[in-house]
Amino acid sequence: MSDTIRNRPLAAVRRDEEEGGKRNLLYNWIQIVVLSIFLALILRAYIFQAYSVPSQSMENTLLIGDYILAEKVTYKFRPPMRGEIVIFKYPLNPDKDFIKRCVAVEGDTVVIRDKVVYVNEVPFPDPPTVKFTDSRLLSGIYSTRDNYGPKVVPRGKIFVLGDNRDNSQDSRFWGFLPVENIKARPLFVYFSWAPDPDAPQWSSPLSIIPIIFYNITHFPSRVRWSRIFKPMNRRM
Repeated sequence: MSDTIRNRPLAAVRRDEEEGGKRNLLYNWIQIVVLSIFLALILRAYIFQAYSVPSQSMENTLLIGDYILAEKVTYKFRPPMRGEIVIFKYPLNPDKDFIKRCVAVEGDTVVIRDKVVYVNEVPFPDPPTVKFTDSRLLSGIYSTRDNYGPKVVPRGKIFVLGDNRDNSQDSRFWGFLPVENIKARPLFVYFSWAPDPDAPQWSSPLSIIPIIFYNITHFPSRVRWSRIFKPMNRRM
């Protein structure tokens, strides 16, 4: 076998070496791609996950069109603390993910009087991004929005509120949140895309062309640059 190789033309030997090198390079790239996909799936399943904000319930802390990166590790080792923002499976429909602020933890007594939240008889320190859009005080079947409790948070649960207090479906309406429903802890806004009522909407495969063109030409004005890398869950 060695005599056969030695007697082959040099050009043929070089050609075989080049082809072998190309095969090795392709094989290495396939390994890298497969490993990258595997690591991405592992990270998404157990460590990090991206979410988008579809509603106004956390304004002005989070806006429609914010994209946030969240981590899944912290709450596997401890429950949320008061003031932290949490992402969780909606208890009335576990297929939906909600995002709210933890206001009270197990054993706390929660009272809301005329929109003011008290935890263990102390006013809850709302962040400056909390807002109220309705100056009225509701009564009747909607009274729990503005006047609630006192109620004690049961074991293994927390009490959550949206920062847009007059426009949020939260623990005031559907009850305490089981800790096991919590999925992730938001870290920061990694992108923010302002809604635009004038943007073309999807109606058929042909509509993709004006949509792409519109978004490219309006990209600088639609991106909320000041919100990118805005941190979440800073201690209050």
